[in-house]
Amino acid sequence: MAAAVNGGLPLLSSPAYLESKAVKETRGLVSELCRQFYSLGWVSGTGGSITIKVHEDSIPKQQQLIVMSPSGVQKERMVPEDMYLLSAGGDVLCVPAKKPYPHRPPKCSDCAPLFMKAYEMRDAGAVIHSHGLESCLVTMLRPFSNEFRITHMEMIKGIKGHGYHDELVIPIIENTAHEGELTESLAKAIEEYPKATAVLVRNHGIYVWGDSWISAKTQAECYHYLFEAVLKLHNLGLDWSTPLHGPLEKSARHRYQTITQAVPPDQTSAPEPSRHCIVLDIEGTTTPISFVTDVLFPYARDNVRKHLIATYDSAETQDDIKLLRDQVLEDLEKGVLGAVPVPSEDSGRDEIIQALVANVESMIKADRKITALKQLQGHIWRTGFESKELLGVVFDDVPEALSKWHASGIKVYIYSSGSREAQRLLFGNTIHGDLRKFLCGFFDTTVGNKREIRSYSEIYQSLGVDKPNQILFLTDVYQEAVAAKAAGLDVIISVRPGNAPLPEDHGFPTITSFAEV
Repeated sequence: MAAAVNGGLPLLSSPAYLESKAVKETRGLVSELCRQFYSLGWVSGTGGSITIKVHEDSIPKQQQLIVMSPSGVQKERMVPEDMYLLSAGGDVLCVPAKKPYPHRPPKCSDCAPLFMKAYEMRDAGAVIHSHGLESCLVTMLRPFSNEFRITHMEMIKGIKGHGYHDELVIPIIENTAHEGELTESLAKAIEEYPKATAVLVRNHGIYVWGDSWISAKTQAECYHYLFEAVLKLHNLGLDWSTPLHGPLEKSARHRYQTITQAVPPDQTSAPEPSRHCIVLDIEGTTTPISFVTDVLFPYARDNVRKHLIATYDSAETQDDIKLLRDQVLEDLEKGVLGAVPVPSEDSGRDEIIQALVANVESMIKADRKITALKQLQGHIWRTGFESKELLGVVFDDVPEALSKWHASGIKVYIYSSGSREAQRLLFGNTIHGDLRKFLCGFFDTTVGNKREIRSYSEIYQSLGVDKPNQILFLTDVYQEAVAAKAAGLDVIISVRPGNAPLPEDHGFPTITSFAEV
């Protein structure tokens, strides 16, 4: 690279670097994407914008320069030389040359302050702002809602951190006369929705970000597909927010009102129909503790070596091994009993597997609630469920209660220390059939430890309720109940055969069957 060097890194503001191959390629990429997005209707009428960080392996992501399309120009006719170049802090380093009439003088994108929030708060690698019609219309379906929600659609899998059974939630902010005035409300939405990778602007469009331009583009395509699907489902009178996508008119309290049923503008203080969600623990709540301790744990322990040998070279198992390595290193530093060093990657396979098995057996024996163990267990259990060696067990009152809650429009979620995949396997392969049709989503320890208040605050931020006490949490563990209550959730303790005794004067209502809820 011809750029000057400062402390081993290229001087990013130097003329040589601004004309470097990486910068030129990123400029060309932005202009190419603008032409493509114009054909999709995302940036027509000079609207919308795109920005991408200049990727250089030798430069930390937080310091990489930013290429940004200009404002108020025909996006489909832009060339690489039309782009603005900004520092990581948002300072303009390079301005495009002025073009003759009828072209307007160059102007950096009005979206720049909003783009910078995505870069600063989410360490984004690229941000796309689309004016696609579908992204505008979906914000009008519920004029007084601050969220867009959808579940059980295949394209949800294209959104980072989401699967088919998850509920996708996108915050909606109100439009303003000038784009830059949206900065504060967009930043607030990014902060309040930590899992979101997009923000909708009512009657305007959408901002989408990803850790690379490929991630941002892929997600933008998935979002627009989902918006178009929702508009068609709405026209068919179907509810896109529930797993079965049944008729809108049968949804509880008519949660999704059409525009003709909306509250008039002069009555914006009128309350929206309330939602009530139920979050369920598994072990000791929906499922006997004995099934977990006497069936699932032993199956994982007895099959871990077989699983690792059979799948060792797969990307999935290598990811599991990496997580285990990291956990074992942390355990060794803390002096955790039973932790043994895992040989380096260039050691023999048998030697590595032997150490992994020893660590996993120790973790299972200690009933560790850690992601590394739970993820591997989920993959082992998947094999068992697929081969029908395993069949999920729930209490007899659970299927009927799930069906009743679902029919009344109450959304039900699972929160367990087991991985989300393990949860889906259990409820998808029970002695009562597939119960996932009654569930709207799954939470595991990636949102936090179940005995920590912030975990339940995270769940509250992810669900479509106005107040945390509109969420009912059912658990058998007193410490989990205390944490959930401290986060503001409504809590009931499940008293089932085999559950641990509760402290005297624990202060929580209890049930022995879901029929009591």
